[in-house]
Amino acid sequence: MTDKKIVFVAFAIEDERQRDFLKGQSLSPRAPYEFIDMSVKEAYDSDWKAKVRTRIKRSHGVIVLVSSNSLTSSGQKWEISCAKEEGKPILGIWAYSNDRTSVAGVRTVTWSDKNISDFIDSL
Repeated sequence: MTDKKIVFVAFAIEDERQRDFLKGQSLSPRAPYEFIDMSVKEAYDSDWKAKVRTRIKRSHGVIVLVSSNSLTSSGQKWEISCAKEEGKPILGIWAYSNDRTSVAGVRTVTWSDKNISDFIDSL
């Protein structure tokens, strides 16, 4: 069996429920991957950023849950910037079927098991 892939999930706190749905997909026995994130509801300090950077560094790639909330989420913007600085592969997934928000520099696709699996398999 292959080693489990670690995928960091960047999301706006308003999209926490969608993050929960995404993490639920990793519970499938055929899914050799684990989703991690740093969801916080308090102000971001330097300690939080250091912890996020450590988690992003140890991940194989980053999935960004993209929604209109992404445009105002300073934490998610920082996570995306950090992932780019660390050279991690990034895939945007639209969090909602009726929201096609675009985030600069993030290739975004529809949420499907195939799109997610193809990305993870490419890591």
